[in-house]
This record gives sequence, structure tokens and C-alpha cells, in this order.
Amino acid sequence: MAHELTSPVQAPEDLRRASSSSDRPGWWRDAVIYQVYVRSFADSDGDGVGDLRGARERLPHLARLGADAVWLTPFYASPQADGGYDVADYRAVDPLFGTLADADDLVRTAHELGLRVIVDIVPNHTSDRHPWFREALAGTGRERYHFRPGKGPDGTLPPNDWESVFGGPAWTRTRDGEWYLHLFAPEQPDLNWDNEEVRAEFESVLRFWLDLGVDGFRVDVAHGMVKAPGMPDIGHGEQARLIGTQQLPFFDQDGVHEIHRAWRRLLDTYEGGRIAVAEAWAPSAERLALYVRPDELHQAFNFQFLNCPWDAASLRRVIDDSLRATASVGAPTTWVLSNHDVVRHTTRYGEGDTGLRRARAAALLMLALPGSAYVYQGEELGLPEVTELPDEVRQDPAFLRGDGQDGLRDGCRVPIPWTAEGPSYGFGPGGSWLPQPPEWGGLSVEAQTGDPDSTLELYRSALAMRREHPALGAGDAVEWLPAPDGVLAFRRRASGAGTGPWQGDLVCTVNLTDRPVALRAPGGRVLLASTPAPTAPAGGAVTVPPPAGPDAGAGAGPVAAGLSAGAAAAAGQGAGPEGAAAAGDGAREGAGGAGGGALAGAKVPPPARESALDADPGDGTPTVLLAPESCVWWAS
Repeated sequence: MAHELTSPVQAPEDLRRASSSSDRPGWWRDAVIYQVYVRSFADSDGDGVGDLRGARERLPHLARLGADAVWLTPFYASPQADGGYDVADYRAVDPLFGTLADADDLVRTAHELGLRVIVDIVPNHTSDRHPWFREALAGTGRERYHFRPGKGPDGTLPPNDWESVFGGPAWTRTRDGEWYLHLFAPEQPDLNWDNEEVRAEFESVLRFWLDLGVDGFRVDVAHGMVKAPGMPDIGHGEQARLIGTQQLPFFDQDGVHEIHRAWRRLLDTYEGGRIAVAEAWAPSAERLALYVRPDELHQAFNFQFLNCPWDAASLRRVIDDSLRATASVGAPTTWVLSNHDVVRHTTRYGEGDTGLRRARAAALLMLALPGSAYVYQGEELGLPEVTELPDEVRQDPAFLRGDGQDGLRDGCRVPIPWTAEGPSYGFGPGGSWLPQPPEWGGLSVEAQTGDPDSTLELYRSALAMRREHPALGAGDAVEWLPAPDGVLAFRRRASGAGTGPWQGDLVCTVNLTDRPVALRAPGGRVLLASTPAPTAPAGGAVTVPPPAGPDAGAGAGPVAAGLSAGAAAAAGQGAGPEGAAAAGDGAREGAGGAGGGALAGAKVPPPARESALDADPGDGTPTVLLAPESCVWWAS
């Protein structure tokens, strides 16, 4: 059964607008790629688990959002010991998610909508149910994996002191006394990439999916496929963390690059710009850049940016390091805030309205930076982490092992809401494999669509402008501008003529402090703002959010929402007082109040109040007041 929320493909031209950008050479250099965690995106058959048919039916949402491509997490045949990252058959679709025909239909539908399709490939390890590993346990073909005799009397101790990322030893003993290596769960035995049969098999698997029409691969654990010779002891505990930067003998070994070069050669034999994206945990931006040299992979996830704290100096350092490293090898930088392995950034940055304000500002910052951006499903809705799941429903293997990671990845994997009502808020006709909070309906696509102050409409506006504005998208540098402590300001130079109202350069300002900050006017009109923005670049009234507390929202003057997220991009409205008043008139009364209403997690903070500001700091330069924890895009 279909669950089309907004009108289905009744306006093909509107929904196929992505093809003009995704068909060009080097499309990945500025692509916005939307991650679908398949089991939590959309359920077509009512079993409570998302599937490929459900994902296909919801692809119009991605097209309307403005994405260029969709990345699908594993849907291969798997016993699901680690959410599908334990693959038993790389050429088959698990019945939980559908059939091979469903995968083919999804790829075709995505292409009709102008969306490219990237699928996960899991080359570091297989499932313990894979035919190869079953043969290995029976005594044949063990050279495809890492089997070793144990240490100590009768080989009762592991071959070395390596620890699993999920906790406990990275070795499990078999019935005949040998041990096998698994850097993750015991159900995920590591492959031996020194074995030519392993290399040949995966090249065959890549061709299988490329022939079906997929546009690329996200390479899981791309940094872990080769281990240091001799597998030396590390000498201490607490070795590996998810998305960590430790230097370890089983991660980021130079030998992985030979494998990636071979894969690049294979990808280049296909037409249409097929790509590979490295999930690589590297100790530095310079080491990460090695994965995207001209003859290796096309992109690598920028986990330094994801892990960066909410701090202006730290963010600037990460941005500079990332751009410098990738520019040195001629590759695009990627930017990512959330994924299926980390706490959602709306919660990671703070609680309640604070986290939401910061998350909205971070989204505009990310989308203003040069390169490619990744959006994790639900972040466009402002979804928070679900932190109070009962232990009995959790499925993260790290949670079950207990002595490794915190095991709380389930909180970012709760099925997303599509409608305000229903047994699973439109996720499917039945329930959902993880329980959804009661406020999920108020955060749904249905509830936020058309609300100019919602996080969904902010993302839609930002992605529409990013596609058309000549200063946004691809590039390898930003021009930093003077700014007070706690504020980032940079200019993006136009690379050519824009489309429609978007012309010239763009300035991005981010106030990371919890107070309004005066700043010399960075340019002309406000194009887009994450919260109520300055209404005048020269003297007079400026809008700032009201202080927290019982008097919040009680300031004098009109509700001046700066430029509401949806209206700004649609109208290209100026930043003068008249423009602010017009935007405010169209906003819903009391939008985004801090009282914890159904939509509180998706909307801007409470209505603004007016505050006088001296526009002349002494040298005649006009001044604006930046709202706390906000990001603004300015025409320049």
C-alpha cells in the first residue's frame, strides 16, 4: 500500500528538477545526499519494519526537499545481528525489506525523479551465516578470514589484545580451538583482504549492483579492511570507539588504498559518474584526504565536523583543516551533522529549544560551506534523539555486550513520522519496530509542510537556494571576515551567474553564543535565517529573541520574524523593516513557543521583540544584531 503524503507525482517537471544538477560531470562535488536508514524510513506492508517499497513510495519527499541523491543502508540478506551490516548474501535482498525487483523499482523511480542512488557495501566483514564463514567453521576456506591459534596453555587466550569496537575481545574461539577476528560483533567475522578470492568476489558484487543501475557505494569501514602485518598487540584497553581518531594497527593502514584504487578503476569503466564514498575513521584531516586522492574514492565522510563541539574557534579550525586537506588532493569536502551511529545533533547540541536553535543554525552553516552535504533522515524535521527507550526493545549489539560503546544507537533510529496521526504516524499501516514518542505526530512531515517557521520548510528553502545561488555548492575555500568572539562570518564568492533572484556573492554569519551580538553589517539583504534575523542593516529597530523566563514573548512591538524560512527563499525578500513586518504577518501566532507544545521541536524559538541598537559604532559602519545561536545568509 502506498503512503503518499503530499500529492503524488502530479507535477513531474517540479519533481524532476534534480536531474539538471545530478546529470552533470562531477555531480558529487556539491551534491546533497539524503541518508535513508531503510528499516526506519517507511513501511509498506504493516510489519513494523521499513522496506524498499516503502522507501520508493516516499522518494517524492526527497525530491521536494531538494536532495540530489539517496543513500540506502544495507538491505541485503542478513540475520540482522547489526541492523543489516552483517551480510549473508551480497546479491540478494532480505525478505524483511522486499525483493530484488523492489530494489530495481526503487532505482528506476529515483532516476525518474532526478535522484541518484547510493547503496551501502560492507567489505570489512560478513555475517557468520555467510556461506564462506560456514565453510570456514567446517574447516575449509579459512584463508578468506583471519583465523589464528590462541596464546597461553592450550591456546586458551586470544591471539592478541585487540578489542572489539562493540566491547570485549575482538576474537572468538571456535570449537576446534582456533580463534577468528571480528572488530565488531562476533556475528561479523573480518575478511582477509590479502586473499585474492576476497578481492575478486567483491569486484563481482560491485558489478552486480552497478549493472542494476545504482550510482555508487558508501563503503562501510573503508579504513579497516587491512590489518598491520603480524597483528601486534596494542598494550592498553579502551582502544577503539565508534567514529574515533585513535591510531590502531587494525584501522587506517596504508594497504587499504590499493583496494580503493582498484575499485576506482572499476567504477570508471561505467558511464554516468558512478562514485564511492569512504566511511573512514582517520586520525587527522590529512590522513582522511588520502582516501580521496584522484585515483581513489570520490568522497569521504568528514567526521571531524560531525564530532566538533558547539564552539566558534573549534568549528573554524575544523573547517579550515578539512578544506585545506581535501584541496591538496583536488577532492570535495563533505559535511555531515548526524547519521545512524550517533546521537542526533538536535539533542547533541543541547536540550529543548537550545538544541533546536543550534541544530537549525548548524544546518545553514553546513549548507553554506563548499562541497557536498549529507542529511540524515528526520533531521529536516528537527527530530531529537529518543533517549528513553525501554531496554527490552533495544537492538544495538553494543548495548547487549555492555562493556563497549554506550549501545544507545537505537535512539537515532526510531522510525520517522510522516503524518500527524495514525498507529505509527504514517510510517506504515501498523506499528513500528521501535516505539515512537507521543509528540512524534507534531513533528511529522504533514504537520510541518506549509508552516514557514518549521524546520522542514527551512531545509526546503535552504536547499532550493543552494541549488540556484552561484556562490553556494562546489568550491574549496571560504573567505573569512572579521567577527567578534563566538561568531563566524565568511563570504562565498559567486562562480557564475545565478538563477532567478540569486546573484552575486553570499555572506554567512553564525552566532554561536547564547546572547545577541552586534556585528558590522556584512552586506545587503537577508536571504535566509535560522531564527528571527536582523531587520535592518542600519539604525532603528532590530529583532532579537526574547529572554527566557516567564516574560518570554512579552516584548513590545510586532511579531517580527525576520525572514521566515519558507518565505525568504520564495520571495527573495529584503531585510528592511517593511520586509520583516510582512514576514511576521504571515507567521503563525506564538510559533515555536518554549512551552513544549506538539510542534515545539520543529519551529523557531518564541516571537521576537524589538530592541534599539546604535547603528554607528564610531566609524560610520552600520551595525546589525545577530540573534543568539543563529545563522544568517546575506546577499553581498
